[in-house]
Amino acid sequence: MAASELYTKFARVWIPDPEEVWKSAELLKDYKPGDKVLLLRLEEGKDLEYRLDPKTKELPHLRNPDILVGENDLTALSYLHEPAVLHNLRVRFIDSKLIYTYCGIVLVAINPYEQLPIYGEDIINAYSGQNMGDMDPHIFAVAEEAYKQMARDERNQSIIVSGESGAGKTVSAKYAMRYFATVSGSASEANVEEKVLASNPIMESIGNAKTTRNDNSSRFGKYIEIGFDKRYRIIGANMRTYLLEKSRVVFQAEEERNYHIFYQLCASAKLPEFKMLRLGNANNFHYTKQGGSPVIEGVDDTKEMAHTRQACTLLGISESYQMGIFRILAGILHLGNVAFTSRDSDSCTIPPKHEPLSIFSDLMGVDYEEMCHWLCHRKLATATETYIKPISKLQATNARDALAKHIYAKLFSWIVDHVNQALHSAVKQHSFIGVLDIYGFETFEINSFEQFCINYANEKLQQQFNMHVFKLEQEEYMKEQIPWTLIDFYDNQPCINLIESKLGILDLLDEECKMPKGTDDTWAQKLYNTHLNKCALFEKPRLSNKAFIIQHFADKVEYQCEGFLEKNKDTVFEEQIKVLKSSKFKMLPELFQDDEKAISPTSATSSGRTPLTRTPAKPTKGRPGQTAKEHKKTVGHQFRNSLHLLMETLNATTPHYVRCIKPNDFKFPFTFDEKRAVQQLRACGVLETIRISAAGFPSRWTYQEFFSRYRVLMKQKDVLSDRKQTCKNVLEKLILDKDKYQFGKTKIFFRAGQVAYLEKLRADKLRAACIRIQKTIRGWLLRKKYLRMRKAAITVQRHVRGYQARCYAKFLRRTKAATIIQKYWRMYIVRKRYKIRRSATIVLQSYLRGYLARNRYRKMLREHKAVIIQKWVRGWLARMHYRRSMQAIIYLQCCFRRMMAKRELKKLKIEARSVERYKKLHIGMENKIMQLQRKVDEQNKDYKCLMEKLTNLEGIYTSETEKLRSDLERLQLSEEEAKIATGRVLSLQEEIAKLRKDLEQTQSEKKSIEERADKYKQETEQLVSSLKEENTLLKQEKETLNHLIVEQAKEMTETMEKKLVEETKQLELDLNDERLRYQNLLNEFSRLEERYDDLKEEMTLMVNVPKPGHKRTDSTHSSNESEYTFSSEIAETEDMPLRTEEPSEKKVPLDMSLFLKLQKRVTELEQEKQVMQDELDRKEEQVLRSKAKEEERPQIRGAELEYESLKRQELESENKKLKNELNELRKALSEKSAPEVTAPGAPAYRVLMEQLTSVSEELDVRKEEVLILRSQLVSQKEAIQPKDDKNTMTDSTILLEDVQKMKDKGEIAQAYIGLKETNRLPAMDCHELNEDGELWLVYEGLKQANRLLESQLQSQKRSHENEAEALRGEIQSLKEENNRQQQLLAQNLQLPPEARIEASLQHEITRLTNENLDLMEQLEKQDKTVRKLKKQLKVFAKKIGELEVGQMENISPGQIIDEPIRPVNIPRKEKDFQGMLEYKKEDEQKLVKNLILELKPRGVAVNLIPGLPAYILFMCVRHADYLNDDQKVRSLLTSTINSIKKVLKKRGDDFETVSFWLSNTCRFLHCLKQYSGEEGFMKHNTSRQNEHCLTNFDLAEYRQVLSDLAIQIYQQLVRVLENILQPMIVSGMLEHETIQGVSGVKPTGLRKRTSSIADEGTYTLDSILRQLNSFHSVLCQHGMDPELIKQVVKQMFYIVGAVTLNNLLLRKDMCSWSKGMQIRYNVSQLEEWLRDKNLMNSGAKETLEPLIQAAQLLQVKKKTDDDAEAICSMCSALTTAQIVKVLNLYTPVNEFEERVSVSFIRTIQMRLRDRKDSPQLLMDAKHIFPVTFPFNPSSLALETIQIPASLGLGFISRV
Repeated sequence: MAASELYTKFARVWIPDPEEVWKSAELLKDYKPGDKVLLLRLEEGKDLEYRLDPKTKELPHLRNPDILVGENDLTALSYLHEPAVLHNLRVRFIDSKLIYTYCGIVLVAINPYEQLPIYGEDIINAYSGQNMGDMDPHIFAVAEEAYKQMARDERNQSIIVSGESGAGKTVSAKYAMRYFATVSGSASEANVEEKVLASNPIMESIGNAKTTRNDNSSRFGKYIEIGFDKRYRIIGANMRTYLLEKSRVVFQAEEERNYHIFYQLCASAKLPEFKMLRLGNANNFHYTKQGGSPVIEGVDDTKEMAHTRQACTLLGISESYQMGIFRILAGILHLGNVAFTSRDSDSCTIPPKHEPLSIFSDLMGVDYEEMCHWLCHRKLATATETYIKPISKLQATNARDALAKHIYAKLFSWIVDHVNQALHSAVKQHSFIGVLDIYGFETFEINSFEQFCINYANEKLQQQFNMHVFKLEQEEYMKEQIPWTLIDFYDNQPCINLIESKLGILDLLDEECKMPKGTDDTWAQKLYNTHLNKCALFEKPRLSNKAFIIQHFADKVEYQCEGFLEKNKDTVFEEQIKVLKSSKFKMLPELFQDDEKAISPTSATSSGRTPLTRTPAKPTKGRPGQTAKEHKKTVGHQFRNSLHLLMETLNATTPHYVRCIKPNDFKFPFTFDEKRAVQQLRACGVLETIRISAAGFPSRWTYQEFFSRYRVLMKQKDVLSDRKQTCKNVLEKLILDKDKYQFGKTKIFFRAGQVAYLEKLRADKLRAACIRIQKTIRGWLLRKKYLRMRKAAITVQRHVRGYQARCYAKFLRRTKAATIIQKYWRMYIVRKRYKIRRSATIVLQSYLRGYLARNRYRKMLREHKAVIIQKWVRGWLARMHYRRSMQAIIYLQCCFRRMMAKRELKKLKIEARSVERYKKLHIGMENKIMQLQRKVDEQNKDYKCLMEKLTNLEGIYTSETEKLRSDLERLQLSEEEAKIATGRVLSLQEEIAKLRKDLEQTQSEKKSIEERADKYKQETEQLVSSLKEENTLLKQEKETLNHLIVEQAKEMTETMEKKLVEETKQLELDLNDERLRYQNLLNEFSRLEERYDDLKEEMTLMVNVPKPGHKRTDSTHSSNESEYTFSSEIAETEDMPLRTEEPSEKKVPLDMSLFLKLQKRVTELEQEKQVMQDELDRKEEQVLRSKAKEEERPQIRGAELEYESLKRQELESENKKLKNELNELRKALSEKSAPEVTAPGAPAYRVLMEQLTSVSEELDVRKEEVLILRSQLVSQKEAIQPKDDKNTMTDSTILLEDVQKMKDKGEIAQAYIGLKETNRLPAMDCHELNEDGELWLVYEGLKQANRLLESQLQSQKRSHENEAEALRGEIQSLKEENNRQQQLLAQNLQLPPEARIEASLQHEITRLTNENLDLMEQLEKQDKTVRKLKKQLKVFAKKIGELEVGQMENISPGQIIDEPIRPVNIPRKEKDFQGMLEYKKEDEQKLVKNLILELKPRGVAVNLIPGLPAYILFMCVRHADYLNDDQKVRSLLTSTINSIKKVLKKRGDDFETVSFWLSNTCRFLHCLKQYSGEEGFMKHNTSRQNEHCLTNFDLAEYRQVLSDLAIQIYQQLVRVLENILQPMIVSGMLEHETIQGVSGVKPTGLRKRTSSIADEGTYTLDSILRQLNSFHSVLCQHGMDPELIKQVVKQMFYIVGAVTLNNLLLRKDMCSWSKGMQIRYNVSQLEEWLRDKNLMNSGAKETLEPLIQAAQLLQVKKKTDDDAEAICSMCSALTTAQIVKVLNLYTPVNEFEERVSVSFIRTIQMRLRDRKDSPQLLMDAKHIFPVTFPFNPSSLALETIQIPASLGLGFISRV
């Protein structure tokens, strides 16, 4: 269609604008051919009439559709022109924060002036191996493309980085080099990169300076070649430099600086080492103060100086050379301060003793007078003579400046030379990638010779760029077989010819320099005469005769002729150079060596650096022609030659272009100045690339992509099976002009604008379809709305009518109710009035009747009380009278009776005194005595009766008297009470009177008190009310406070719970981190181990001629033996030669480990000796107890005692020997320092090796001796009995008893063998005796019996002596104990009683505790001894069974008949399988080979039980443990581990192999745990399994080694599955359309991406699922633990999620709504797979959470603040950087979608600013979760395992 047809209403165009360069506007009316004015409306709403140019009638540029804006490649734009490019770059840079954009083959990089997190190692890994168009534009993508093409095409590459000063060229080049160093895989890559990067501070300090545009502007160009070997690993680098701006050394413009190094020196002048330089402030030197800006804001020159010196040291420049460099630089500064004074117009002089010149001479080591002379004079040479001529002041000043520039240039070359030497590699370079960091096109207000050379170089580079672009376009057209039409592109060859051709600008400049009196003016006139009006590119300014204008490809530039000749000559007087060459300062002449040849590190390879200065002088006699010719080379000539060489280098490589753009001149981050950007885009060739692309067919689609995108424009009948024919048919209908497109072999080529037209047709079709859908839906919605309204109206009517009826019924009810209420109300009022009156009457009556009754009651009560009082008073008075009368009567009676008693007593006394009376009385006494005696007895009896009666009467009397007395007292009391009562009555009456008075007073007071009480009550009520109010307020406050406290408590509990959860999570994370760190260390260790093995193999391959007769042992047997030998056994002596043959580097860890093991063995032997000593003591005690029994069996007991004593002596001697050896070791170790102890030649090492060998041999010898002694003792016992029963001295039954009493089966076996040996006698000894040889046997038996009896007698004697000695020791110990007890008792007696008791208790407690501990130790020792004896019993039982079977097999039938039958019990062979496998020591390598090295996992997994190799290995270990063979256990385990490593190293890329051995290693580890005998691992065992536990060895350390090995295998498994899944993930999860038709393909540019349409070779989601099924089935077949399978699946899903998300974050084309739907569907399929496999609880789904949230983020609404809040709460698994990146990358696929606004993204950033997460953008796809191996016991019984014949293990026997 015609282009004018696109200018319809609402079409958007670009119009020029002086401020914004281009502005967007919208057509208000269709354009018709012939219209001179376009009606436009700007974006701000202003209408505008745009007049077309009447001559050209060129319409304004059309704007691209919104869906094409922000494309990765500018060539993907439908309309290719300047405003479209500028707008696309601006949208990407400002809105999406993307600084890289493709423009065909060019990468446009805009300096963000901000550090961006897009250069980390994760980004490098993401771009590594990717196609250039598959990922978003990046400098890493360009570097990867260069690296890939170098490896694929075997062709050198170059990356050309250009741009203005401050555009970021150096940074881009640095990142490219970092990428090469990271992905090349070189062992020294970091070192090379560090050195290359270390050259930056040096080169920046001596080659960068502050300009008006950039604070760190590079004033030279450089080309760095990074060399690679045949394996494409970095081996070195080389740097070339171009066009150093030497004039800056002596002159700086306003606001500019000299090179940084000068200011760094001045800032560091106070350092002690710089005192000799005699420097000061930069303003004190002429060469550093001209710009007037000696300080750069934010830059510390002192620190920069330290960085420069550090970089010099890293690159190998010594301190002396560094100080030499600084001396030369300081000399240049002092040289600039040298002043000249004019003597006349043609001569000048330097003041005497001029300080600057003196300092310069001292620093340079030259003669002051000579230097002073040649600064003011020059030597002229003619054909005949040479003479010296003085020069003027101006000439002297120029000569001084020229000398300073020359010295600086030489120093610059010297430094570059040393940098290249540091970067040089001795390895041969196979290919290289060059990085060219060169200045871009420059134009200033005043442009001089430097700008001319820079722009000349850019003309050459632009020509090369145009030819390369043209070549690529031609190749593309030829490849697609479309008609080739010549594209008219800008050719700048005329401009280049103007500069470099014959009679060109440079040629005329060189010619003018040769003229004796040539000046800038004469050269300008020659230029005008030669080129003005003859060359269209050359112009003359109107107002100047000393300038010229050149039309470059970028812009017109006006050059000032002043200074061109001088800068081109760069003249330095030879005499001044000779003075410097004669310097005493050694470094200075080095700078000027071979001056004529112009040597430098790059000049030999035509580096193009600043050419050497011309030093015109008298020709030498040797080769005058050559010298003169070389001195005529000018700066322009050398720069032209170096530029030609650079172009040859670039043309010999495949170039890649990076164009750096400076967005603004103020270094504001993410600020875009359209004017400056357009200026640079024109200058760097980007727009030229666009123009070349637009001239042909810029838009290119594959047939499948075109069909997928524009399927909506086709009808069903148009769709054919052939996609190509379908596209052709459709295009012929849609675009009538066939010149607008071409059909290629695989693509369709479109002219500019045609894709926009197709997009318009597509959008119109979709819009029409949308309108139809909207129409239908809106009609359906309105009808639904009408039906809802009608239904609602009917409902409302029904409800209103019902409401009215209910209201009427309510009115009727209310009327009736009112009548009833009135009736009852009236009745209530009357009844209430009646009740009130009645109740009042009753109250009055009740009060009156009550008053009368109370009065009557009071009267009766008063009378009754008076009667009672009278009664009591009268009774009291009568009683008192009676009591007085009775007392008087009793008193009288008493007085009378007393008087009568006194009289009787007096008579009796008188009678008693008279003798006569006494005599009378005694007459007849004797006769009467008996009578009296009887009477007395009777009287006594009577007396007793009477006394009893009397006592009874007295009791009765006393009781009656007491009663009477009590009655009397009571009467007296009553009388007194009556008296008191009468007195009280009187007092009471008085008191009543007083009380009446008081009552009256109190009543009056009561009234007053009541009044006051009322007042107080009122006050208190008021106070109470106020208090209540306050109380309520306080309660409210209390409630609020309680509420706050409750809330705070809740918050505190919540915070504490959160903290607790966070702390637990943190602890879990720390644990995982520690576990991950440990496993990473294991991974690193395995990598280093593999590296060591590779180096070892390389070393063996490098040795061509092996030693004669040397046979190399298997490396798997002893390579890592020292690493995995963790048991307490000493290493075998057979392994010693193997260890000594290894390199010395490997002996260091081996020796220390051996020393530690030896030490451990010594301690174990000491412990064993102590145990045996205790056991011996215990047995001796048993001997004392059973002495009587022992006397009955002296022979057997004597043999046992002899055996025990021998064993004891043997252990004591062994212990002494080991102690002596340990002391020797310690002495040897103390003689040397720690690092030298384990050196191969050290004394400790020799002693250690000797001790190791001797100890191992000694152990073997001791073991054999013990067995021999036992066998001899038994054989001697059995040899006593003869064969003939008749002639025997000892009955056979005794021998049978002796045999039965032997301790174990081993002794029986030895006895049996001994008897057989004694019977096998030579013939010559037997023929002298009788036929049967019985006499000889009897004789020998007697001799042996005698010897045995003698030995037993001696042993008994020794035992009795030992027992006596032991008893003496016990007596001594008891004596000591007794003494100690006596001392303790004496001490206790001196103490006070309490302390004595306490001390005795304490002593008793201590004694009991010690005894308890001793008993416990003895018990433990006895338990150990019992266990050890049991183990020995089992071993001997096993051995005797083997020996009997072997002996029986070797005996022939004849021998059995000849030999007599002996009573030896032969045990039967056990039929039950014990779950052990036996093999011979020499079959170990065969076992490892068949079971590990040559085993095929698939056959085992399909046909045999899972983990069979692990079970077999463990059963072999069990048998070695059963035999107590430590060497066999260690050797088998070490060989197993090394063989597994060897298999994994050989077939480490095979998933089945790695999975198989991971499963078997884990099963082997579980078996070692399950049968270790530890209680924690025996919980799930059966009783039979517990019997199979290991008995002799603790293999815990080997379990740790196996666990580490399993971790390494797991990590290798993860790497294998990652390598398998990696190519599938991006294609299957992102690019493939699982839901067909959801997303359409957008137009792409020159960088074609991988097609998202499913071709035959591409991976789909089904491919990933099939691969996951394959992984899972293999893991299950190999019997891997379920928990380990979950961890593997979790790791796989993490890799899928991480790789998918990383690619999503780096691909703008994937960030769309439809792609989010595809991702969510794919994730749901993965979740369904997890559910099918019952793996939902494995944690795999959680690893996909970031990807799920990213997909949701692509689909959610992104407009309002609520949306922002929802996004922030939803995307918890994504970091802030990832969320912002996805929002920035979000790209609509259709016009109906909207972009995310910048304000919304800022809102998201503000809401997420407090979130603390990682700033890293990409997920670590290489991250491996720490693996754990939960204990999983096996229920399989070992005795049931059968060994299949297919394994080739026939040499193994079941036990």
